[in-house]
Amino acid sequence: MSGSRSILVVEDEPLIAMMLEDFLESLGHKVAGTAETVADALGRIEEGGFDVAIVDVHLKGGEHVWPVADRLVANNIPFVLATGGHIDPPPPRHADVPVLVKPYTIDAIEPALDAACEACA
Repeated sequence: MSGSRSILVVEDEPLIAMMLEDFLESLGHKVAGTAETVADALGRIEEGGFDVAIVDVHLKGGEHVWPVADRLVANNIPFVLATGGHIDPPPPRHADVPVLVKPYTIDAIEPALDAACEACA
């Protein structure tokens, strides 16, 4: 592990968010907050206070998360895309972002976070 990080979780399923938060905390990270919608996530990005984000690509109601990804890039904040599959590929501008596949495993989280943070270094 590259040290403790403060992480924003963008996930609309409360049980999945809680599981991910537990995994992150057991890995020594701090969860800076959780956002369930694009609007919530954009607000949290403006507030700041986190090092990296994990962003679910498929939110309820078919909300597109690409504005969240774009804002993270604009603010130079690394992020990981989380997906359960069955989605269209990300837009070309986000094609190189590390992907964390659901169901999450604790062993997959740290390499995805490291890859995201290395890409922005």
